[in-house]
Amino acid sequence: MAIEKAKSADSVTAGMVAKNGFGESAKGGGVYHVECLDKDGNLKWSGKMHNLVVNTGLQDMNNKYFKGSSYTAAFYLGLVTGPAASTTYAAADTLASHAGWTEFSGYSGSRKAVTFGTPTTAAPSVIDSTGSPSSFAITSTATVAGAFICTVASGTSGILFSEADFDSPGDRNVVSGDTLNVSYTFSLDAA
Repeated sequence: MAIEKAKSADSVTAGMVAKNGFGESAKGGGVYHVECLDKDGNLKWSGKMHNLVVNTGLQDMNNKYFKGSSYTAAFYLGLVTGPAASTTYAAADTLASHAGWTEFSGYSGSRKAVTFGTPTTAAPSVIDSTGSPSSFAITSTATVAGAFICTVASGTSGILFSEADFDSPGDRNVVSGDTLNVSYTFSLDAA
């Protein structure tokens, strides 16, 4: 007589894969908003530009915030001239060396001060100058291709923070008597 026996067994295996450390990063970016008004105050055109925060701007943020180096919250907005075919921006640009673009100076006075409001506490934290746009009284007929923010009202000895080219349709024309109102919005988000 044959006897058959069967055995059964249950087995459970568990494992865990864990990250060896914590990683945190932040992403920052900005947008320039511009409106062109004619001599009578009528809106001729408006546009926006997503910026490139250049290497010197990133380094300056770290120095000011984490190193506590001497700091004056002074920022100035300047304009870039066209034409689009020859206007380029690079992360290595500085205020003293930016081979891909030329500063536009066909307006009264020097670069315009940027007045920022209070940053939001949400993620992202947003700060902007929309409550007090920088105003340029245009004194010549020209093509404007973009804008930049730096730490000096004139000259090339300051820090270039960011630069931007107009989004589509690109460069815009201005004439004497126009006014360009430019504001900047910057967002910093935990990524």
